[in-house]
Order: sequence, then structure tokens, then C-alpha cells
Amino acid sequence: MKKNIKKLFAMVIMGTMVFSLAACGGKKDAKDEGKTEESNKLIVGTEAGFAPYEYMDGDQVVGIDMDIAKAIADAMGKELEIKNMDFDGALIAVQNGKVDLVAAGVSIDPERAKVMDFSKEYVNSTEVVVVNKENPTVSSIEDLNDKIIGVQQGNIADFWVSNEENVKPADIKRYTKFAQAAEDLKNGKVDCIVMDQYPAEELVAANDTLTVLDGTLFEDKYAIAVKKGNQELLDQINDTITTLIEEGKIEEFTANHTGK
Repeated sequence: MKKNIKKLFAMVIMGTMVFSLAACGGKKDAKDEGKTEESNKLIVGTEAGFAPYEYMDGDQVVGIDMDIAKAIADAMGKELEIKNMDFDGALIAVQNGKVDLVAAGVSIDPERAKVMDFSKEYVNSTEVVVVNKENPTVSSIEDLNDKIIGVQQGNIADFWVSNEENVKPADIKRYTKFAQAAEDLKNGKVDCIVMDQYPAEELVAANDTLTVLDGTLFEDKYAIAVKKGNQELLDQINDTITTLIEEGKIEEFTANHTGK
């Protein structure tokens, strides 16, 4: 009788172990499947308040940069996933591996290059000055000293106006959204906004009390940012950008979103 009980007990234990191993195997498979699904996505971080490069069309993020990101994803055989966030947050996210790349009118900067890698440049940008035409406190692009200047936080314009070799402002107001900067400009809380020409034209078109001053403050180039050391992804991005440039696709994307 005791032998039978021992045999029965051993069979129960063995059965439990088999069930447990099967359950563990099931969980592992589920995790593996999740990783496979995730690896089939290319995640781009952006800030959808920088038309025509990235902006909202209904509930969709669209723009020149998103067309480029979609072309990269298609070339890699992946589904594009767009994460809309603050500009600074996007740059932090790519450093931490939370997104695969950032396409958000990102300028190549020596300090940024220490913590992330950049693709080849794909857009030449022109930085201009936006003022309130009904109450202009800035008369020209040379008239920025001792003024309150609005910029997008972390943008190349932020770096430029923060350098006293370029300008000595009374104060710098940093915004996450240009729409907020526009409201402050209309209300006299800032004297001007320094920003890219195309987004400036979009901002002025939406706010008839604002205007862009004549002249170019400085010129810049945009690139795509990836996590430091991710050479495989960088090579794939550069191959696609080269093809897009050679085929005139980036000019086509620009025309689609600017009408020019």
C-alpha cells in the first residue's frame, strides 16, 4: 500500500513538473512573439507642431519628415509607428532606445553628436525672424540685441540665440510648441520668434497679425537622429535618403506639403 502511495505521489509530482514546464514554455513563446511583432515596426519620434515637416492632419501626423520616415520603413520592409512628443523628449527617447529614430527637423550639432548619431543631411533650412506686424518691436534681423526672443526649446535656433557671439537678447523664452510662441508674440510677451522659414510661413498664414522679416538670420541642415552606435540602421537610412534625393522625392514631398 505504501509503495502504491509513493508511486501515485511521484506521478502527481512529475505531472505537475511537466505542466509547469509547458506553461513556462508558453510564456516564453508569447514573449518571443511580442518581440517579433515589435521588431517588424520602425518607431519614429517627432514633434507634430513644425509644419510642413511634421504636423497634424486630423488625428494623423503627416509632413515631409513623415514621408521620409515612411520611405525608410518601406525600404526595410517594416511598419512605421509614429510617436508624437516634445522635441527634447524625442531626442532623449532615441538616446534611450525608446524610439528607433527621430525625424523632426533635427539639426546636426556637435553636442548632440556626442550622444546620438546622424544620417546624411537631407534638407537645407533657412532661419528667419517672425514679428508682430501690428506692434513691431523688432525692425530687422540685425535688431535682436536686448529683445525678448522666442524659440523652440532644444531647437538649433535655441542654441544660436543662446550664443552671445551671435546675439545678446534681454531674455530667451523657450516653447515646446510654436503655437504657444505665436500667442505670446501677439500679446507682446516676446518681441520675435526665431525659426525655420517653412514653419514660419505656416505660422504667419495661420496668424494674420504676424509677419516674417526680410533676410536670412542663418542657414542650417536637417538630418535623422538614431541611437549612438546603431550603424546598421544608420546605413539603411542613408541608403534610402540617397535614393530619395537622387530620384527627386524629397523635393516632391516638400511640394506636397508646401505647395511649392
